[in-house]
Amino acid sequence: MNGQRIGLFGGTFDPIHHGHLIMARDVMELDQLDEVIFIPCSQSPLKQTRTQASDEERLTLLKLALCEEPGFSLSDWEIRRSGISYTIDTVIHFQNQYPSRDFFWLVGEDQAVSLDRWHRIEELRKLITFRFMHREGSESHLTLGRRLDISSTEIRRRVAAGLSIRYLVPEPVRLEILRRGLYRTPQPA
Repeated sequence: MNGQRIGLFGGTFDPIHHGHLIMARDVMELDQLDEVIFIPCSQSPLKQTRTQASDEERLTLLKLALCEEPGFSLSDWEIRRSGISYTIDTVIHFQNQYPSRDFFWLVGEDQAVSLDRWHRIEELRKLITFRFMHREGSESHLTLGRRLDISSTEIRRRVAAGLSIRYLVPEPVRLEILRRGLYRTPQPA
């Protein structure tokens, strides 16, 4: 980590898709970030359902998506520590590892309405700058980047229905999803 301005992008990434990558690149360019670190969570505190793909499978898909993306990297810290992934713990971890950096938390604007429910949110707001990215169906003046209507839920549904996900995910990710047979079974509602 040589940069001074680092974006932290947490999420389930089940699976990662072009929307994640484009939004992260937009924020990176608009905010002049030196790096964006993708951090797949072990278990989201605000989502009741578990991920469909295993931690190892999600990490593999992320590695495939990020391998040729300059300025993007991957941290498996939340997965290695397991349990519920609270943003505050992750931010403190990275600030302790790299105390001279300025950190920004990248989050979809759809999450802006639930920030008050985040664990230790007042403390978190003092530690990090939030950068809200456009998401489908949201209208906000807080956001950066372009609006994209791609979601991991849509991708999982398309795979389960036998429909193509070409152009929604990077090609190596699409091929790995097919090779492993991921997302073929519809997720329970």
